[in-house]
Amino acid sequence: MIDNLILGFQTAFSLHNLMYAFVGVVLGNLIGVLPGIGALAAISMLLPITYGLDPTGALLMLAGLYYGTSFGGATTSILLNLPGTASHAVVCVDGNPLARQGRGGQAIFMAMFASFLGVCVGIVLMMFFSPMLVDVAFLFGPTEYFALMLMGLLAASTLTSGSPLKGIASVVVGLIFGVVGTDVNSGVARFDFGIPELQDGIALVALAMGLFGITDVLANAANLGEGTLLTKGIGGQSVRPGKGEIRKAMPSIARGSVIGSALGILPGAGGTMASFMSYATEKKASRTPELFGRGAMEGVSGPESANSSAAITAFIPTLTLGIPGDAVMALMLGALMIHNITPGPQLMVEYPAMFWGLLVSFWLGNLMLMVLNIPLIGMWVKLLSVPYRLIYPTVLFLIAIGVYSTNNNVFDVGVVLFVGVFGYLSASLGFQPAPLLMGFILGPMMEENFRRALLLSRGDAFIFFERPLSGSFMAITILMLTTVAYKRLRNRPKPIAVQEDPASV
Repeated sequence: MIDNLILGFQTAFSLHNLMYAFVGVVLGNLIGVLPGIGALAAISMLLPITYGLDPTGALLMLAGLYYGTSFGGATTSILLNLPGTASHAVVCVDGNPLARQGRGGQAIFMAMFASFLGVCVGIVLMMFFSPMLVDVAFLFGPTEYFALMLMGLLAASTLTSGSPLKGIASVVVGLIFGVVGTDVNSGVARFDFGIPELQDGIALVALAMGLFGITDVLANAANLGEGTLLTKGIGGQSVRPGKGEIRKAMPSIARGSVIGSALGILPGAGGTMASFMSYATEKKASRTPELFGRGAMEGVSGPESANSSAAITAFIPTLTLGIPGDAVMALMLGALMIHNITPGPQLMVEYPAMFWGLLVSFWLGNLMLMVLNIPLIGMWVKLLSVPYRLIYPTVLFLIAIGVYSTNNNVFDVGVVLFVGVFGYLSASLGFQPAPLLMGFILGPMMEENFRRALLLSRGDAFIFFERPLSGSFMAITILMLTTVAYKRLRNRPKPIAVQEDPASV
């Protein structure tokens, strides 16, 4: 292990590889700040440039681009309530209220700090437990994926600060939105209403930006005068966390890192599910759950560490099994194959310098991002002091450009406006956007694995309870439902007994 790490440091710290990693993280960070243009679009644009590079330098640049976009995406989520990717959507729930309270700098610093520690945990797990984690990934079939996602959806219903029934209703609406499009198994278009653009489904970026960005603009329409997004002034020490805040956030960072590392190795789960699951876990573990949704720092640190650790461990199945977990990892796989490198169990043996150099570059690149971004936090926070009459057209412009650039389709701009109005009306009735987005993301994957599991079991639904892992997940799900129902019944107000007047008898 020590020899391999020395080889990795020698590879990562060579001048040309250091330059490639630096270019990747800088470009990724700049692109991550722009809402709607995530890692997939960035890597697609930069992939042709890597054809002429050596394989190690190309992989280091693309990897830096990948986690650089993840690092920068938290900035607009916290300050402007604009999640560039779905994995940062849950950060808006508490990050944006913190920014409005004049603590935007502290929230961004905590997000960066948690992200860096999450990466460190992911690197350690990748170094020591790659073979074991691969074996764990092999244990997951359709039944396990369905049970895990069902548990995740139920946990997502707890993201709301109000009624759990409204949270479950929001998840169901998200599931309905996720059904729109072409059925994977039969190829039949569902709920497209004769509109060809809906046959590919509702764009995820359009839904996320509509639910958070457009909804927020409509909710703050009363501030179109000289008002700003701040409810409190920005202090001189706005970047520095409060006394004991880092120590208080360490348990949430540790839990988020473990959740992200575990879910990152599962194809299809990734950082989005990890960040939502981390948020639900932190809300359950907190002694003050009523602060969540109103500006809890744990609601930022936990999901960010989960997202970052998942981004690192997502490389494990891609490099050691050749199984990409998402579209971004599929592009990484394609970049390796372009250079005649076949991912698989022998990759660590045949290309040790590349594998261990990539591992060290994760730590090195995220350290670069910390050094680059911390001095810029004050500049980003100054955005909040700009009058809202100047902020809101800029936000709308960024949303329109970001949504259009995803598929180069004007129809998606109309979708984001429709979703924004729908989100505003839902929010005014007490329904939160985060569970809806979670239902939309996990719904299609859950349906696909549910149908696949029933096909393999010939329609026997008990297959979800017979297998050990899926049975455990289903048991936890039933326990969560029972707990919600019990609390609902226990907190139900008792009817007041009306005493009859004796004179009227």
